[in-house]
Amino acid sequence: MGSFKLPKSDLLRKGWEFDQVYRQGKRLHGNGFSLIIYGNNLGHSRLGISIHRQLRGVVRRNRIKRLIRESFRLRRDLYPQQSDIVMTVRPDWISSGLSQVNEMVSGLVMRK
Repeated sequence: MGSFKLPKSDLLRKGWEFDQVYRQGKRLHGNGFSLIIYGNNLGHSRLGISIHRQLRGVVRRNRIKRLIRESFRLRRDLYPQQSDIVMTVRPDWISSGLSQVNEMVSGLVMRK
């Protein structure tokens, strides 16, 4: 059985990494969120999450982050390959669970 961990090397963690994606990445706008995609030479994709503070409640924001990380960990095939990806969540985000996050991401990436 393979490992289902999400190592820290698969996450964007530094401010300059986010800035690079924001400046040079391609933006895909969805319903309540956007994906900003910038190619990398690492051989794997990395994910960063940015949630607007107007989305009230730290518990709610943390749940959304967990759902997005879990979606990325389990369904990497939905996300662009060999890219740095920043998912920005706006205050009008509506999602009830993991399957809905997967559907939203796959629908947006397919439109690309």
